[in-house]
Formats: sequence, C-alpha cells, structure tokens
Amino acid sequence: MNFLPVRVVAICDRDEALARHTADQYGARAYTDTTELYRNEELDAVFLSVSPQLHPQLACEAFDAGLHVFMEKPPATRVAGVDEMLQRRKDRVVVVGFKKAFMPATEKAIELISEGKHGPVLGMVGIYPVAIPEDGERALREEGTVTDWLANGCHPLAFLVAVGGPVAALTMHRDGHERGVCVLEFPNGTIGTLHLAHEVAGWPLELYVVSVENAQLTVENCTTVKLLRSRPSFEYGRTTSFISPGVDEGMVVWQPQNALSTLENMALFTQGIYAEMRYFCDCVLEGVEPQRGSLEFARHLMTLYEAALLSNGERVVI
Repeated sequence: MNFLPVRVVAICDRDEALARHTADQYGARAYTDTTELYRNEELDAVFLSVSPQLHPQLACEAFDAGLHVFMEKPPATRVAGVDEMLQRRKDRVVVVGFKKAFMPATEKAIELISEGKHGPVLGMVGIYPVAIPEDGERALREEGTVTDWLANGCHPLAFLVAVGGPVAALTMHRDGHERGVCVLEFPNGTIGTLHLAHEVAGWPLELYVVSVENAQLTVENCTTVKLLRSRPSFEYGRTTSFISPGVDEGMVVWQPQNALSTLENMALFTQGIYAEMRYFCDCVLEGVEPQRGSLEFARHLMTLYEAALLSNGERVVI
C-alpha cells in the first residue's frame, strides 16, 4: 500500500484489536462494521482481503455504497458468486488479484507475443503443484468449499489465459491421486496443457513454456524469463561450438538481480502483487474498464475451475 497512489483512511475488521492495530500502522481510523464505515467515511475504493466466501457479500455492499473494489483471488467459491457481483457492479471498477496475470514475467510474455515478429502462439505448457479433488461434483455441491484447485489452481490458469486468451474447451484427466493433466483448447486451435504436478519435498516447481512459430518463451518459477530465438546454425559432424557469432541468435534471459536490494528484486514485485493493485488504481484514476483481472476475466477462470471438477476425462465446452 505504501507504493500505491492511495491514502489509507480506514481499516475494517470484525476483530477490533486487529483493526486498531492495523489502522495505527497507517494513521487510519478503525471499524468493525462496514455499515458504520460507509456512513462515516468518504471513500473512493476498498481493498478486500478476506476469504472468497465473503467476497460477493462485501463487494456488493461496496458497490451499493458507490465504491470501486479490489479483491484477492479467488473471487468466490462458485461462478454464481461472480454473477451476483456482475449484476450489482454498475459502472464501478473491479479487479481481482490474479497475481500470475500481472507479474513482470507475464507482461514480458504478452509483450513478445503481441509484437507479432515471432509468429502466432502454437502451444503452451504449464507445470504447477496443485491437487484436484477426486470427487469434483461433491466439491461443487458443498457450497463454500475452498479446494486447492480453487485457491491455487487459479494461478497457472490466470497465466495461461492472460497470455493465450479465453479457453473454448477443457478436458481434465486425473491420475487417482488428486493430480493429473488439464488440456485447454483455444478458439484458434492452439492447445495448452497444465500438468498438476506433485510438489517434491516442499520444492515448488512452477514452469510455463509458450511456443510460437519462430521462438520459444520459458518462465521458470516466476523470476526467470528465457526467449529462445532461432537456433544457431550448425551442421552435424562439423559444428564444434554451441555459441554462434553475433547476438541475433540463441537465447535472451531476464532475471532479478538479487545482489541488489531494490524493489524489482522483492517478491511483492516479481510475483505481481504490486502490479495487480497498481493496475486497479490506474483503472480507477484513468476511468477505464479493466481487462486483465476484471470480473469477466474472473468469471471465465471460475468457469474453467468448475468445468475441470466435472470433466472426469470428458471434453467440456466452455
């Protein structure tokens, strides 16, 4: 919040001691009730930092008070909760904090693809340690359940949709151990696969590979971006060096300079947490509708979430 173009004037929490403690950090006033908060304060926007079960109710209260809303991911536990917010939003700006859609690595991927000089996207692969319930229908029946697939599966989905666009169809293949592969079909025929990997000894492997016609983009653990351009010229049995002359072939690598204690090396910035909140602020200040992280974007991801739970190896049209 210290780096955003905002002034924190009030904190609301049902835990009064926590509300006062946090308010003291910002020189703000403390509340335990949103009705009193909206009656006494002149606000432009609210940031919701609560569980997804509470997002629809609190967001709609804020809309009725005429406020813009930023909320953490996921936006709700079911698509219906997002629909409720869409109906009450009116002209307010709403952004959901899908940080993987805003991290610098994602911005670079979108930039390189939108330039067009490397050709169209031909395929995408994501690897992310996340579990999917074996009984997806039960998870949907139990309203308010926050599965690992909901709480964390939205991260790789956000990256793949932010880079590749909306998904036309989905198929989830399970392995019987709450893992599997999610196959995403995009309208232009591109196929994306999301491998729900096992986390090895607490080591969080996260990897994305975007293949385009003339290059391949790799994002490793959010902080290393590699652009593999045209392969250096070689001949079997004759070429003896893996390094080609000049700088027009081979790989370009971007990564944080962790030897420096500057903002771009901090997790709040490399993971997209700052960028998602800054994007919300900019949309409010400039009076423009958000695209990435909008309620429409969120609804699409929630639709993919529910479809994956129900797929059981069957293709689901979105």
